[in-house]
Amino acid sequence: MNLYGIVAVSGKPGLWKALAQNKTGFILESLDAQKTKLVANLSTAKLAALEEITVFGLDDDIKLKDIFERMKTSTPPDAKADGKKLREYFREVAPDHDEDKVYASDMKKIVSWFSILKDLPQFNEAEPTSAEPVAEEVPVAEAEVVEAAAEEKPKAKKAKAKKAE
Repeated sequence: MNLYGIVAVSGKPGLWKALAQNKTGFILESLDAQKTKLVANLSTAKLAALEEITVFGLDDDIKLKDIFERMKTSTPPDAKADGKKLREYFREVAPDHDEDKVYASDMKKIVSWFSILKDLPQFNEAEPTSAEPVAEEVPVAEAEVVEAAAEEKPKAKKAKAKKAE
């Protein structure tokens, strides 16, 4: 399962895919059918990468992707189900979770994330072998613009030098 680049944004529903990074934050695209774009400012928004999220466990924390792997083989309840049904389901997919620290709201969020992710192609593909940070990803068109801008700057300096003579 490839959760690379998929984030949850505090205060925003659903899941987002990180497209690029600028000086102030990330450019995100929603994973729903509307594909809305969002610029998440790092000073105001909190981003949580799904590949780094863990759930409290009795001995060690449980990685979210391990829970998702177990959820693939079972039928999850509706995300709006009551806490008792969600707790019973979580005892199946994450038997080591700490029932005192993992709340019903956490379980609802995980089930709703699974319902968003299960139909995406990257959910069923293998994890990339070498993970690069999202900050280093630059689409080809942006890279060409950056290179063109870098070439133009020295020309502008030379033009100013000629005018001064």
